[in-house]
Amino acid sequence: MNGGAGAMPRGILSKIVATLIACAVALVISVPIVLTITGSLMTTQEIGRNYDLLGVMVPVSQGGADAFVNLKLLPDWLSFGQYAQVLLQSPKYLHMFWNSVWLVAPIVAGQVVCATLAAYAFARLRFVGRDVLFFVYLLTMLMPFQVTLVPNYLVMTELGLQNHEAALILPGIFGAFGVFMLRQFMAYIPRVYSEAAKVDGAGPATILLRVVVPLVRPGLAALTVLLFVDYWNMIEQPLIFLHDDAKQPLSLYLAQINKEARGIGFAASALYMAPAVLVFLYGESYFVEGIQLSGIKG
Repeated sequence: MNGGAGAMPRGILSKIVATLIACAVALVISVPIVLTITGSLMTTQEIGRNYDLLGVMVPVSQGGADAFVNLKLLPDWLSFGQYAQVLLQSPKYLHMFWNSVWLVAPIVAGQVVCATLAAYAFARLRFVGRDVLFFVYLLTMLMPFQVTLVPNYLVMTELGLQNHEAALILPGIFGAFGVFMLRQFMAYIPRVYSEAAKVDGAGPATILLRVVVPLVRPGLAALTVLLFVDYWNMIEQPLIFLHDDAKQPLSLYLAQINKEARGIGFAASALYMAPAVLVFLYGESYFVEGIQLSGIKG
């Protein structure tokens, strides 16, 4: 602005407006999370008073004009009874929690390892058909899950892996997203580092482990966070490939909680969010650094 001596510079005004918009969006997004946490700390009676009308259509003649759901940000009395019921009196929750751990851990670890090897080959090695092969591989990432569902289902059926955890783990390990992401990091690493290692007698494996991997550590951390959040929340895959309830992950547990157990649903949802939040907070600095470095030029 050029209106006068006391006029606010346009750049500062733009930053203030952008900050206010970002705060408003963050506030709206955080409301469901806050309601979930506060709802988990309410007593069963208070949850009944506040949420029993949720999803119920009350005719106006029966008082529907005055009927509403009371979304309270603070409970009247703090109660941890819902958590005790979920953790101590509901073995199904803990069972499905460990199901999720045994599914997600090998998927994340396996895809990070496979993606690192494949990305190194696509970014640093030269071989015939490299770019064409990478393009074909990348097409699998662009396809939605529904497109690859039938081929995956047929392959797992032929391999005899229906209703087995491997039907989820194997496709997850060989996902294309990690390869694409890490290749972008490795492609921008100056080749002088690799050439110097070669002069010292290092082979491709040594260069990968001692030169490339340390330089792409932020990318590996960012990939780990993204993969964990993605596969921790998977729903379609276990619904289709795991028919035995005893093998299903925790992500399907919340959908099975009925109206009478709404209090348990609040506590289970709050606990369900905890691992993803903790993983993100632990790797936040690496995650931000990895996103920033994804645009560097070598």
